[in-house]
Parts: sequence; C-alpha cells; structure tokens
Amino acid sequence: MSRILVVDDDRQLLRALRINLSARGYEVVLAPDGATALNAATRQPPDLVVLDLGLPDMDGVAVVEGIRGWSSAPVIVLSARHLEQSKVRALDAGADDYVTKPFGMDELLARVRAALRRAAPTVHEPVVETEAFTIDLSARRVTRDGADVRLTPTEWHLLEVLVRNAGKLVSQRQLLQEVWGPKYETETNYLRVYVAQLRAKLEPDPARPRYLLTEPGMGYRFTP
Repeated sequence: MSRILVVDDDRQLLRALRINLSARGYEVVLAPDGATALNAATRQPPDLVVLDLGLPDMDGVAVVEGIRGWSSAPVIVLSARHLEQSKVRALDAGADDYVTKPFGMDELLARVRAALRRAAPTVHEPVVETEAFTIDLSARRVTRDGADVRLTPTEWHLLEVLVRNAGKLVSQRQLLQEVWGPKYETETNYLRVYVAQLRAKLEPDPARPRYLLTEPGMGYRFTP
C-alpha cells in the first residue's frame, strides 16, 4: 500500500482528498501546515507527497526542499493560478508535477498514479548517525559532540550527495556535475579542497579518514 502525505491548510480539501485516496487503497497522512508535514514525513516516510504551496507557516517550496534533502519520493504541488513563480520555484527545488487550483479530482488521481508508476523505491532514513557525528538531511544540520557543525552551502551539498549514496562509490564527474554544474566536471581540484575541509570538520582523524574515503582516480565514498 502506497503512503501519501497530503499537505494543505484547507480542511475541506484535506477531507475530500483523504476520502478519495483512501477509497482507492492508499494510506493517507494529513498535514495542515509545513512543520507538521516535515515531522510526519520524518516519522512515516511517504511514497508520494501532495503539497499546497500556500501554507500558513512557511513557504511550500521550503517543504519541498526539506523533503528532497533525504527522499526522492514524488512531490505533486497544488498552486493557485496566480502563483506562477512559486510553481516554477517548487519545480526547481525538486517537485515532480503540479496541479493548478481549482482542479478536478480525476485529474489529480491520474497524476498520482502516474507519479507512483515512475517512482523507484524511495525510503531513506533522514537522520544518519555515526560514532563521530550526526547528519539530519531533512533539517540540513550536522552535529558533533552535541554542537552544530557549520558547513558552507557547497560543503553541505557535497556531503549530501555522498550521504544519499552511502556505501556507494560516487565518481568525481558525478560529484562535480551535481555540486558545481556540468562546466566543472574536470575540476577535480575542487573536490580535493572541499573533501579536505569536510574531513577537517567531521573526521576524528582527518589524516586517516574513516567516513569520507577517497577511491584514487575514481571518486569518493561515504561509509557510515
């Protein structure tokens, strides 16, 4: 049974979506605001998210970013017709599809089915713990010895890609493309500099890394 997280501050719409999705065999989790949605997604990782961009407590795009930090579950955003720019920002942040309000229930259900068909298994733990440090992908936070570790946006992006591929070799080219863009895929010196910075902040012994490993001439691997 696929679990669908529905996020909207319109109680009547929440009720309608719960009834229609439940009737078609989906497990439905409801959230009236962004904070509740992120907490619910952490406790019960969804297979798909239906998200209204006009939330009372935070920008819906921030919810997309929070979920996308640790999960590749499809996100379908709901947007009023006049919020065109917010829709574009949501898609850029990682949303997979959008439906413009007002919408027909049959259209939304068809988009839900299509998104679930396209999706690969997506459940990942949002919090990764090692003996030396803890990474909260949803909150974009790293702690060590009970204190926050300050990372630059580039350091965080690099760490996030490695953590999301924990145990796997991530090639130098893939890292450079994802973090810096396709024009930088030969700038391997960038990786040496930033991986060294991450090791200095996270590894108990940066000279003998235990978690952020180099595969010479190939790439890097995060081993939790």
